[in-house]
Amino acid sequence: MAKYLVIVESPTKVKTIKKFLGSNYEVAATNGHVRDLPKSSLGIDVEHNYEPKYITIRGKGDVLAHLRKEVKKAEKIYLATDPDREGEAISWHLLYALKLEEKMGEKKVYRITFNEITKNAVKESLKNAREINMNLVDAQQARRMLDRMVGYRISPLLWNKIKRGLSAGRVQSVALRIICDREDEINAFVPEEYWTLDVNLKVKGEKKPVCAKYYGTVNGKRNITCREEADAVMASLKEAKYHVAEVKKGERLKKAPLPFTTSTMQQEANKALNFSAQKTMRLAQQLYEGVDIKGEGTVGLITYLRTDSTRVSKEAEKAAEEFLRARYGASYLGAVTEEKKKGQKIQDAHEAIRPTDINRTPEAVKDQIPRDLYRLYQLIWKRFTASRMSPARYETTSVKIRAEKSIFTVAASSVLFDGFMKVYNIRDEKEEENTLTVGLNEESVLSFLSFEPAQHFTQPPAHYTEASLVRELEELGIGRPSTYAPTIGTILGRHYVVKEGKNLYVTELGEAVNNMMKEAFPSIVDVHFTASMEKLLDGVEEGSVKWKTVVSNFYPDLEEAVETAEKALEHISIEDEVSEEVCDLCGRQMVIKYGPHGRFLACPGFPECRNTKPYFEKIGVSCPKCGKDIVVKKTKKGRKYYGCIDNPECDFMAWQKPSGENCPKCGAPLLIKGNRLVCADTECGYYTLSELSKKS
Repeated sequence: MAKYLVIVESPTKVKTIKKFLGSNYEVAATNGHVRDLPKSSLGIDVEHNYEPKYITIRGKGDVLAHLRKEVKKAEKIYLATDPDREGEAISWHLLYALKLEEKMGEKKVYRITFNEITKNAVKESLKNAREINMNLVDAQQARRMLDRMVGYRISPLLWNKIKRGLSAGRVQSVALRIICDREDEINAFVPEEYWTLDVNLKVKGEKKPVCAKYYGTVNGKRNITCREEADAVMASLKEAKYHVAEVKKGERLKKAPLPFTTSTMQQEANKALNFSAQKTMRLAQQLYEGVDIKGEGTVGLITYLRTDSTRVSKEAEKAAEEFLRARYGASYLGAVTEEKKKGQKIQDAHEAIRPTDINRTPEAVKDQIPRDLYRLYQLIWKRFTASRMSPARYETTSVKIRAEKSIFTVAASSVLFDGFMKVYNIRDEKEEENTLTVGLNEESVLSFLSFEPAQHFTQPPAHYTEASLVRELEELGIGRPSTYAPTIGTILGRHYVVKEGKNLYVTELGEAVNNMMKEAFPSIVDVHFTASMEKLLDGVEEGSVKWKTVVSNFYPDLEEAVETAEKALEHISIEDEVSEEVCDLCGRQMVIKYGPHGRFLACPGFPECRNTKPYFEKIGVSCPKCGKDIVVKKTKKGRKYYGCIDNPECDFMAWQKPSGENCPKCGAPLLIKGNRLVCADTECGYYTLSELSKKS
């Protein structure tokens, strides 16, 4: 009979861990949390020192009954839930759910953690058993209670004033605000015209011409802002002689990347593999818990997936060095340095995300695991392997070509030594890795061939993608690695935001929720306030801040804000707004309702009459193509645009609101962008201040 019981979170781990331990050990799983705050109420006794009212999660009765039977048989119990604050809290809840505290005299209860599910790591954890870390538990309790307070006190206001089923959240509301602010920036952006001017030159003795870019004059850099300026430069150089004024050669290094953290893994998987944050975490969980490998059984392929540390164990460092020396040679070995994030606490108890065995190459497992698991494992393996390698070395060439007082430049680089890029190539959109195929020096004889002037316009800030949103949240100190995927999943699931391609767009519903949150709860959606709260919660984890101090300071202010918001919103009718549209089935006046994708028209005679129609908000502007009304429409996924009400007969559409005026330069519609009217034809480039800004 087994003398020892090991309790883990996931059933998948049971099979993996059981094979590492002898017959004296039984392994059982909790299937996640076993206790939580009740769904039917706040679950926090604000009158009695903010005591949480935990209950057994519905459906966990059978799990706990099985665990109690196993506890009775065992002499020692090892709580082996995940090695983070959430796992620590689950272990703490198990003490109470299984009444282990009462059995401390007769049975020994330990907490163990392992960063990877390998035989050595699991056996080593048993040697380093410890007590539950209450600082981690309290940090989790504080986060859970703050999230509950925000969700349960604010969400009902959203239900009453906008639509049932909506939710607010401590982190999700800030994430929505960040996306909405970027949307406002994009909508207000007015493109500025600029020109580039290239010159093609024949080099005596060379077959290929060289293309040089206009830099400015001998007095410094100069930007060309319009066609007239470009023409003036070309005219001034009509009879000019071109000569090489300076050639500089040098070397530069491109450093190897750091191994993955949770955040960087999510970002890179989104960019390289087009995986959502949620999909990346789901696949990484499988790789961590174990997959079946021929000849080895169930094997954990990567280390723990929730970490913001780039630290690597000495054992892994040594294994990587041996692997690289054998496969690529000593010249590819890198000098490893650690990088600390400024102003942020690093959870350094964990390692970076890496393969549990560098010798288990992606090729070795490719045919044994599903394609997406393989692709993520390959990315993690390559990133870690590259992080232990030497930098790439480039030869750089910078040439200045002078004509009269104008300066043109040629810049190029070529790889001298590929280093880590042998394994992992970082895509850098800003970088031009062009090789100068023509030999240039101060004696080169140059002759003019042609100019290539080109018009450009500055571009607005890019829409957030999941990758760039994760990076922004991390840089601002909003949430933690484990919260990014569920946060993005929530705002997408609530239809506050939609994804088209990789880009995230705010829906009409998301705008309504964000506007209400900014008006009624400015501190909740304030980036700096939320980041400060994260630092306090980190203080709880470090043991320097009491968790109930954080909770008790937060709740009264929240309660006051809710009461103020309720009074301020009292005058807002929660009755459905009546439209001008008549129901063509029963003749009633249709009303405007909110659905998952925004507003729609519905018959008030429901359920007798179930007629619904799309709702189009008229904006008081005529279509520039056919003269009918312009209305606010939405794409299939919910992104807002302006189109003709007579679609599909008339195909006019614009992402910005039409002004009703036409461009005096080309006749195209003028669109409203911030405080300017901008020509819909970007090639025209015309813009002017709007009447509103002229008056102000």
